[in-house]
Amino acid sequence: MRANIHIINHPIISDKLARMRDADTPRPEFKRLAHEVSLFLGYEASRNTALKDAQTQTPLERTDVKRIGEDVCIVPILRAGMGMLDAMLAIFPEARVGHLGMYRDHETLKPVEYYCNLPENLSKTTVYIIDPMLATGGSAIWAVDAVKKRGAKRIKSVNIFGAPAGLEALSKAHPDVEIYLGALDRCLNENGYILPGVGDAGDRIFGTL
Repeated sequence: MRANIHIINHPIISDKLARMRDADTPRPEFKRLAHEVSLFLGYEASRNTALKDAQTQTPLERTDVKRIGEDVCIVPILRAGMGMLDAMLAIFPEARVGHLGMYRDHETLKPVEYYCNLPENLSKTTVYIIDPMLATGGSAIWAVDAVKKRGAKRIKSVNIFGAPAGLEALSKAHPDVEIYLGALDRCLNENGYILPGVGDAGDRIFGTL
């Protein structure tokens, strides 16, 4: 496994992923589990966040402290990525948020862009691209292309489930991007869905089955 690929092996995450996989898990629980797993992944992805020296006044005295020392932008891939956004904002409440909208053409399995709203200059910003599924890798590659056009140099892809094909495609297209996964599944089916996976994560989060 390449150094910039991180598959989070934790018993609590494993249990939550098992519950997400269950076809009988109700939508509110699935959405809650996606949020909780995203918190774990976000903490791991942010482990090397730069800090800066600061001071604060406690109830007893003034003291030296460490604060977040870098600009952060969180970019959910619409629409499923929105199911991870609140968790990431709980970690980085002052982060800027960009939005990238795409859908997958069911014939070609290629991403089709329909919306892009990003900060103009991301050259000094750490960008977290979030999407529950890293399947073919097409949408992730497109998202990284989009933020790089705005100068982003430090980019992290945070995904709950991934497939080997998507992992390989993203790593090949953008070897500088750090990838964080909750689980690396077996393969893709003929329709580009991750197996065993969870089905369509966006449909299960937003109730559009």
